[in-house]
Amino acid sequence: MKTERRAAALARLYDLDLADDPGDLDLYRALATRTGGPILELMAGSGRLAVPLAAAGHTVVAVDADEAMLARARVAAAVAGRVAGRALSLVRADVAEFRDDGGPRFRLAFIALGSLMLLPDRAAQRRAIETLAVHLAPDGLAVVDLWLPDAAGLARCEGQLTLEWTRTDGSGRVVTKTMSARHDAAAAAVDLTTVFEEGMPGEAPARWIREDRLALVDAPTLVDLVEGAGLAVEMLAGDYDLGPLEPGADRIVLVATRPRLLPA
Repeated sequence: MKTERRAAALARLYDLDLADDPGDLDLYRALATRTGGPILELMAGSGRLAVPLAAAGHTVVAVDADEAMLARARVAAAVAGRVAGRALSLVRADVAEFRDDGGPRFRLAFIALGSLMLLPDRAAQRRAIETLAVHLAPDGLAVVDLWLPDAAGLARCEGQLTLEWTRTDGSGRVVTKTMSARHDAAAAAVDLTTVFEEGMPGEAPARWIREDRLALVDAPTLVDLVEGAGLAVEMLAGDYDLGPLEPGADRIVLVATRPRLLPA
């Protein structure tokens, strides 16, 4: 029960953390307009992207291993209305093991906002990319969005606790987020500790702690993973407007296609 309560709290606080839109929804809306549906999102979390895409009329399958996140996605879909409820399918599954009965039918498939780095190692990341690839229809688009820390950014990952924000949630509770990051250069990873404290003004706060290990992926490695899964890289962009990937960019947005097999 305590584990479920913690998972539910962290899922709720995840949504509060992303109350400031990262800016990627417009990208996926535009790509969905280009490709049509259906759409597959792996590591979909609480439906931040899947729900509005479904509400726009696209058939969406959203996969995540976290039941607390999916529970919030169900609520968000219900709030979004009947169209979203009918168009969205939420699946609890490990992204490496997920297989859709319809096979390679998706016109758009993606892993958003650096979620690939939450997988524990390169082998797990490779399997996730392969899951995108095996479900992608011929000429469909696959998208992977990753954080690209530079040397200066990694140098700041020295373990100090930093206040990220203070916000008030919908119930009037004051929530603070503090974070500590430590770079493990030998493992090409960043260990993140996030501390949320929440409570009504003047009351003792509840504290929730989340620990993540980000397995970093640079641009050449991402290209290798994608091409190794049989996809062809169409674009390497440095932002959600799909501008060019330039030195010093803090993220990479890779767009790939599944080529049609040429007749023998």
